[in-house]
Amino acid sequence: MYVVEDKDGAIALMLVALLCLGTWPAIFTLLERRGRLPQHTYLDYSITNLLAAIFFALTFGQIGDRKYNMPNFLTQLSQDNWPSILFAMAGGVVLSLGNLATQYALAFVGLSVTEVITCSIAVVLGTTMNYFLDDRINKAEILFPGVGCFLVAIFQGSAVHSSNSADNKEKLNGSSSNNRDKTGDCLKYGSTLTDLEENLESGAHHISTSKTEKAKAGTAEYLIELEKKRSIKVIGSNTFLGLGIVFFAGICFSLFSPIFNLATNDQWHTLKEGVPHLVVYTAFFYFSISCFILAIVLNLMFLYKPVLGLPSSSLKAYVNDWNGRQWALLAGLLCGFGNGFRFMGGQAAGYAASDAVQALPLVCTFWGIVLFGEYHQSSKKTYILLVSMIAMFIIAVAVLVASSGHRKT
Repeated sequence: MYVVEDKDGAIALMLVALLCLGTWPAIFTLLERRGRLPQHTYLDYSITNLLAAIFFALTFGQIGDRKYNMPNFLTQLSQDNWPSILFAMAGGVVLSLGNLATQYALAFVGLSVTEVITCSIAVVLGTTMNYFLDDRINKAEILFPGVGCFLVAIFQGSAVHSSNSADNKEKLNGSSSNNRDKTGDCLKYGSTLTDLEENLESGAHHISTSKTEKAKAGTAEYLIELEKKRSIKVIGSNTFLGLGIVFFAGICFSLFSPIFNLATNDQWHTLKEGVPHLVVYTAFFYFSISCFILAIVLNLMFLYKPVLGLPSSSLKAYVNDWNGRQWALLAGLLCGFGNGFRFMGGQAAGYAASDAVQALPLVCTFWGIVLFGEYHQSSKKTYILLVSMIAMFIIAVAVLVASSGHRKT
């Protein structure tokens, strides 16, 4: 079995995990903006996410001879370690709920701010719990100032969302002037935001493809055309609805890492004497199984009884929906490999320090600005808040990584 035993290797794995975990939400956003139903996307994602865990178990979990008190993956499957297995599966449940909520929050709140708030909550709560579970192997005088930076970022992220929402509302309200497409037809989007919402619902307005392609990111025309394409309609939605989903996801994320920590290190001494702890690969395997089962059950239910105004679907429609499937499958692999590398690093350097991957909003913000035109043509206030938020995250991740210690064996 392959085990990371040095701090430098652990930090390198965290950075790779950071890139993977910061990219898969961008793929979810891309597919939703192209009109693919989130239920279809999540079902595809769940399949490859589980396959990634199986890959880790059968490769890294089986490489070489067993180490002292650390059996290989297949050996552990027959051991009496059910208390730890249940912890691992509980971690999979809360992660699945968090990821599922995040998928909907991405549409309402946006890629950057969703990840800022959820990850900040996960660090503030989860890292604090991991610090005590890890027998305080991380440097408290460095770790907790980093946690404080993430706490500040929660408020900064909320402020960015509020300011950007106000900017978009002003753009839409200002789109009452007449606009013409190439045919010369007069298009009136409405004199108020309410009129715009009614027009979108009734389909009363039309923008030609050639006109749409020229719409610049951040303009009212761009926002309206995006709303027409996307699967989750967000214009005019209650701001607190999106933030409520985000905070729920953040709480779920704050729980799953400490639970996984308990599964692999048995700090509460639930295993019988002489039974080895779950190795990280075995725990990840059980963790991913429960994540997969819950995701399949919930999303099959959402096919027929959708939430948040989405259209209903069916299992047959899902099977036949190949539009963007390859991207959804890739998202599952990225998330699976990201979590796998994160847990490998956490086993060596401490799960509190491995929570540095919660700085993945740095990656998400890059994708949000480059791919989706987030914050284009926003107000000066929004730009100032955005830059300060990013700066805070850079400081936070540096401090959190600097706090890493070395687990005693």
